[in-house]
Amino acid sequence: MAQVTVTDPARDYLAQLIEKQDVEGMGVRIFVTQPGTKNAETCLAYCPPNEVVPTDEQVDLDKFILYLDHNSVPFLEEAYVDYSKDQMGGQLTIKAPNAKVPKIDDDAPLPDRVNYILASEINPNLAAHGGEVSLVEIVDESVAVLRFGGGCQGCSAVSLTLKQGVESTLKERVPEITAVRDVTDHSYTENAYYQ
Repeated sequence: MAQVTVTDPARDYLAQLIEKQDVEGMGVRIFVTQPGTKNAETCLAYCPPNEVVPTDEQVDLDKFILYLDHNSVPFLEEAYVDYSKDQMGGQLTIKAPNAKVPKIDDDAPLPDRVNYILASEINPNLAAHGGEVSLVEIVDESVAVLRFGGGCQGCSAVSLTLKQGVESTLKERVPEITAVRDVTDHSYTENAYYQ
């Protein structure tokens, strides 16, 4: 079963929403649309009893049942649902670090582990500037050859991002990586975040 954490405030908030639906046995389904892609989205939806799917995993949260969509389970590992009150009422937050790439084992092939760290840790940060980075290949058994795109391509701060962000994170999280090489053509600056 996937490890999905629903905090007490989130559980209580969702229970209040369910109660307003006035449907006996109403639950909540969590699922990922387009799992395993860069467009993956983690979603919550009401799940009335007549829409329960027999293959879904069920988590009893005391106040309601949380249904984990069977096809989404590998992508929901370590998902976290929280609710925090604010001046506008509150905000429900869903974090699913494995939605774009399912969690992999420590003994997975080196390129898979590098791609996992790129998708789950590095690219979400680069996305704030419209950027992304992808693995081209591993050379000399320990050098990750990368290509930057979007707002990172041609960006004047890319060398800083590469050394202090990408390379340090990859070397820390995937110890077999000893260096990172950038093969991006940075002469194209049309989409660059910093020019």
